[in-house]
Amino acid sequence: MVKAQLFIGIMSGTSLDGIDVALCDLKDDTCQVISTHFLAYPQALKTQLLQLHTAADNELETTALTANKLAFLYAEAVNALLTKQNLQANQVTAVGCHGQTIRHRPELGFTLQIGNAALLAELSNITVVSDFRSRDIAAGGQGAPLVPAFHQAVFGSKQSNRALINIGGIANITYLAKNNDDLNSGKVLGFDSGPGNMLLDAWIKRHLDKDYDANGEWAASGEIIQPLLSQMLAEPYFALQAPKSTGRDLFNDAWLMQYLENTDYRPQDVAHTLVALTAHTIHEALTRYCGDVDAVYLCGGGAHNTLLIQHLKTMLANTQPSAVLATTAELGVGVDWVEAAAFAWLAKQSISHKPGNLPAVTGAKGLRVLGAIYSA
Repeated sequence: MVKAQLFIGIMSGTSLDGIDVALCDLKDDTCQVISTHFLAYPQALKTQLLQLHTAADNELETTALTANKLAFLYAEAVNALLTKQNLQANQVTAVGCHGQTIRHRPELGFTLQIGNAALLAELSNITVVSDFRSRDIAAGGQGAPLVPAFHQAVFGSKQSNRALINIGGIANITYLAKNNDDLNSGKVLGFDSGPGNMLLDAWIKRHLDKDYDANGEWAASGEIIQPLLSQMLAEPYFALQAPKSTGRDLFNDAWLMQYLENTDYRPQDVAHTLVALTAHTIHEALTRYCGDVDAVYLCGGGAHNTLLIQHLKTMLANTQPSAVLATTAELGVGVDWVEAAAFAWLAKQSISHKPGNLPAVTGAKGLRVLGAIYSA
């Protein structure tokens, strides 16, 4: 029997809801998610992180102090997971910590995820791998998305063409052509299609003081505003060729409000239109880049949005009627834990001195070993 190879992945994404932690057994190039834990962000921290997305007085000190707060929360989440599984720190090879993105500007040559990995290594007594995106950007890439390499390793198929759609704050797509064994062949595509839940979350927070629209119920009570949808779909980002990536630097409150000045749309109608925007941009990207798709697998918070799924089903039925629409749970990884598992896998790649990026996805000059390592 092959001994388990335990890694922990930590993901805190653009939705700013909290911390996803997954304990994974990565032996024999497989991924078994053994246990998971979620730790919600305190509202004060979420507010601080949102403020750090724009320039402010004394932001360097604020960023450093916020990174320390994140490290303590990451350690709390890791320890909760270890306690749940009755494990000791020395039984885990490494933690892969994505960190919290506060700026992502690959066109300017940088990206910034905070979380003080050195402090996390000290608090957890486990080797920590972090800062996965910088090396890819240094090699001329977008630094994102990074999960397609994990998708190919774990979800790739020799029998079917698959599309993996992660709908978090931002929606991103991975296309896995069948019979693809070469990670640098260009047959794996991956890119950010546009906003996922981010704009809808901010909109319902503004009007109902809720963090998200459960099952899309509020949006479903409204109607699509076609002129507004058309205006938003004219955003130049959607027409850009892949590789491409985006985030809160573009799709934020100011981006949305520019379309709502001097209007009196009902809030629930705007909400439904935002769901339609996500569905349309995902479907357009699938049609434009992915060719024949045999199966589409959803993950991320948006996989729980019934209204969004209904829109995607309708659109796929018109263009890819034979494609199966399912979730990654059918492939063995629950919809809320795919990205955390991916960063556990990326940590293993880094520790093993193996590449973690896909040049065809990010646009980097070549394969690169990703991540900075802080030994326990």
